[in-house]
Amino acid sequence: MDAQGRGRADNIDPADQWVLNPNTGEYELRLTPSAPQSSPQSSVPGPRRPTPSRPAAGGTREAANREVPGQRRRRAEPEPPAGRRSRRPVKKKSKAKKALLWTGGSMAFVLVAVSAAGYLYIKHLNDNITSVSDDGASTGGFSKDKAINLLIIGTDKRTGAGNEGYGDTGSVGHADTNILLHISKDRSNATALSIPRDLIVDVPDCPTEQSDGSQKVIAGTTDVRFNTSLGQDGRTASCTVRTVTELTGIQPDNFMVADFNAVKTLTDAVGGVEVCLAKDIDDKQSHLKLSKGTHNISGETALAFVRTRHSVGFGGDLSRIQLQQQFLSALMRKLSSNSTLTSPSKLLKLAEVGTKALTVDSKLDSIGKLKDLGLELGKLNPKNLTFTTIPVLDNPAEKVKATVVLNESKAPAVFQAIKEDVSFTAVKKKQAKASKDAAAARLKGTKSAASEVRVRILNGGAPAGSAQETLSWLQNDKGVLKSENAGNAPAELGKTTLEYAPDQADQARELASLMGLSGSAMKPGKSVTNSQGLPAITLTLGKDFQGAGVSLTTPTKAPDVDSKTTADKVTCAK
Repeated sequence: MDAQGRGRADNIDPADQWVLNPNTGEYELRLTPSAPQSSPQSSVPGPRRPTPSRPAAGGTREAANREVPGQRRRRAEPEPPAGRRSRRPVKKKSKAKKALLWTGGSMAFVLVAVSAAGYLYIKHLNDNITSVSDDGASTGGFSKDKAINLLIIGTDKRTGAGNEGYGDTGSVGHADTNILLHISKDRSNATALSIPRDLIVDVPDCPTEQSDGSQKVIAGTTDVRFNTSLGQDGRTASCTVRTVTELTGIQPDNFMVADFNAVKTLTDAVGGVEVCLAKDIDDKQSHLKLSKGTHNISGETALAFVRTRHSVGFGGDLSRIQLQQQFLSALMRKLSSNSTLTSPSKLLKLAEVGTKALTVDSKLDSIGKLKDLGLELGKLNPKNLTFTTIPVLDNPAEKVKATVVLNESKAPAVFQAIKEDVSFTAVKKKQAKASKDAAAARLKGTKSAASEVRVRILNGGAPAGSAQETLSWLQNDKGVLKSENAGNAPAELGKTTLEYAPDQADQARELASLMGLSGSAMKPGKSVTNSQGLPAITLTLGKDFQGAGVSLTTPTKAPDVDSKTTADKVTCAK
C-alpha cells in the first residue's frame, strides 16, 4: 500500500474503491482515503461485506467501530502464548507472480479479480483494444500445451502529439522493428529473433480483408526490403506474418503491432526503464542526448533511444537493433519487478495504456486472451530469454551498402533450432536419462545393405508429393530398390517416424542413417506387408519433412550466432 492508502484497512476490496464521477459519467478508481461519513459510496453494483472494527490512526474507538462498506471481516485468531511462536506457516511469495512480465497478461490477471467493478473496467479495456484480421496467415492462435511463436512489429507510423520529428512524413506504418518471439513448449526458455528492416526478401501474395469486409489479394514482390511487407500497397500485418513464414519456415501464432506512441506511453506507465551507454550520445536526427553511463528513460527520451542509429556502432539499422534489444530487456525487467507487480496504480495504468497502445490480431482481441498469453509468458525466467538477430551479410549487389541479405551458411541453422524448440541458453531439459539413452541405443548396431531395405512410404503431413519424391530419391540415389509409395497415412504426424519389428532393426538403422533420422524417430513395433505380400518397415513423413535428402536429426544445441544477450543482463551500448 502506498502512502496515500496507509490510513485505510489493508483488506479493502478493490471493487469498492470504484466511484462514479458525476462530471465525466465514468467510474474512477479512488486510491486516496475518503472522509468517514461525507464521502460518496461507490455506485458500482456488487455485494457488500462487513469488516472488523479497526481504530484509525488518531481516531476514536467509536469511529473505529463504525462498519465500513465493502471491507471483508477477518476471523479473529487467538494470540500464541507468550514465549511461544505461532505454528502458522509463513506464506512464501509466489514465484509465478514475480515472473509475470507482459502488460496484457499481468494487468488482466489483476483486473479479473475485482468483482463487479472489475467487470465494468474489463469491458472498458476490451473496448480499448484494436484488432485486425490475421487473414488466415497465422496458425489460428497460440496453445497452452505447445511452443508459442509471437511476431512483434514496431511501425514508423506517427500517432499522437509530439511525433512529428520521427519517421517518414505521411508513412502509413512500415515494419520498422520486427521480433519473432519463440517461447519453448515447456516455458523454460525463449528466443527473441530480430529481423532487420533492410533485409532483402520476397514478399508473397497476401489475401487481405478490406474495410468493407471483402477480400483482396495484394500481389507479392521480389527482392525488396522486409519493412515493405507492411503498409506498402495496402498491406496489413498479416502480410508481414506471411513474409516471416516464407523467410524462416516458422509460422507465427499471433502478432502485435505498436507505433511510436506505444514506446512513450508504456515507459511512462512503468516509471521509466534503465539503459546504459558506453559513451556520450548526441544524435540530432533522433533527438537523443545522453551522457555515458546508466539512465532511467521514459517518454520522448525512450522513443529517441530506440530510434537512434547514427551515434552507435556502425551507424546502421543493425546497430539500432542492439539498442532495441537492450531496451526490451530493460522493459521486461521492469515489468517483472516487485515495484510494478505490487503497485495497483501502476498495474491499472499499464492496463489502460497497454490496451490502447497495441494493435493485435483477431485471434488475440480480448483481455481474457491477453491474460492467458501473459500467464504463459510469465513463466519465463529472464536469464533464459535470449535476444539475437538473423545472420545477414551486406548486399553484394550494392556499391554503397544500404541493405543486407540472408547469410545462407548460418541462418538456416538458426531457423531450424527455433523450429525444433532448441534453447539458445544453457537450460537443463527435464528428460529422463533412461528414455534418452534408449532412443540413442536404437541407432547402434549392425546395418543391412541399402538394397535389402524393404520399406513402405506414407505421407503423414508432409507437402503433397513428398512420398513420391522420397521414393525416387531412395531408389535412384541411395539404392533402396525395395521401396514403394503407399499413399497417405491415416492421420497427420508432427514428426517423421520409422516403425519396424525387432527382426527388422538392421534395416531400420540403415534407412535412419540415409534419411538423417534421430533415435527418437525410430519406433519399435510390428512389421507390415507390402504390395507383394512381403514384410516391410514403415516410413511416415510428418510435418517436419523438408525434402528428400534433408536431414531430420533434431539439433541438440543452438548454433553459434554473431551476437546474443539475455534479458537479465544490462549491456552498455557502444
